[in-house]
Amino acid sequence: MSAFTSDQFAALHKTNLANLAMLSKSTIDGFQKLTELNLQTAKSALTEGQESLAAVLGGKDLREVLAAQGNLAQPAAEKAISYARQVCEIASQAQAELARAVEEQYEQHHRNLQAFVDTFVKNAPAGSEAISALLQSTVDAAGNTYRSAQAVSKQMTEFARGNIAAGTAAAAAAGKAASAKA
Repeated sequence: MSAFTSDQFAALHKTNLANLAMLSKSTIDGFQKLTELNLQTAKSALTEGQESLAAVLGGKDLREVLAAQGNLAQPAAEKAISYARQVCEIASQAQAELARAVEEQYEQHHRNLQAFVDTFVKNAPAGSEAISALLQSTVDAAGNTYRSAQAVSKQMTEFARGNIAAGTAAAAAAGKAASAKA
C-alpha cells in the first residue's frame, strides 16, 4: 500500500509550487526595492556631485574652495548612514517574509508528519510499541530542535539589528564631530 495517493501527491506538488512562487516573488520584490534604492542613490549622488563641483569651482579664492569642500563631509556621512539604514530595512523585511514562509511550510510539514505517525501508530501491529514510541520521540525531537533553531535565529537577527543601529549612531556622531572640527 502506498503512503500517498496520486491526488495527495498532486496536492502536495501544487502546494510546493505555490510556495516556491511565493518565495520567488518575495525575493524578487526585495531585489527590486534594493535596485530602486541604488538607482535613486546614484541619481542623487550624481546631482549633488555636480552641485558640489560647481560650488568648489565657483570659489573665488582658496578659502572659499576649502569652505565649500568642508561643507560636504557632514551631508555625505548622513546620506551614507541613511542609505545603510534603508538597505538594512529592506533586508530585514525580506528576511522576515522568508522566515514567515519557511515557518508556515515547516508547520504544515510537521502536521503532515504527525498525521502520518498517528496513522502508523494506530495501524501498527501488536508488539511494535517500541518502534512507535521511537518514531513519536523522533518527531518530537525534530520539532523541538526546529523551535530552538528558530529562537536562536530570531535572537541573532535582533542582535544584528541592534549592532547596526549602534554602528550607525556612532557613525553619525563621528560625522558630526568631524564636521564640527572642519
